Amino acid sequence: MSFGLERSTLPGMFGLVSQVKAAKQRSKTLVQLNLELAKLEAKEKAVAFGIAGGLGVAAMIFVVYAIGFLFASAAAGLSEAVSLWLALLIVGLILLLIAGIAVFLAMRFARKATPPKPDQAISEGQATVAMLKDHA
Repeated sequence: MSFGLERSTLPGMFGLVSQVKAAKQRSKTLVQLNLELAKLEAKEKAVAFGIAGGLGVAAMIFVVYAIGFLFASAAAGLSEAVSLWLALLIVGLILLLIAGIAVFLAMRFARKATPPKPDQAISEGQATVAMLKDHA
């Protein structure tokens, strides 16, 4: 019983099967190597991102201190014209005024952002669904 196959074609078929198995194994190995490479690359990028974040925080801390020194310098310079307590009071009141303006603007933008629902996207989605129903 030869199933319509000659003996001379059987070795060729087994050779083809082994080549397919070898190609499958190489593909599997290649995918595993690519996954490993992706993991290593992601780890390197995460480390670099962490370092960048830490340096960014350090820079922000120095900026905050620098701003404090600038305000102290403004008060010291103003104290040449008026008494020290008045210079500190003036700088403090200016800082409170700036903070008040920032709070006002923050509240205004917060009101503009509420409710946190994407109205335009929802209306566009409803229009798209309506159009698709009309053309169906």
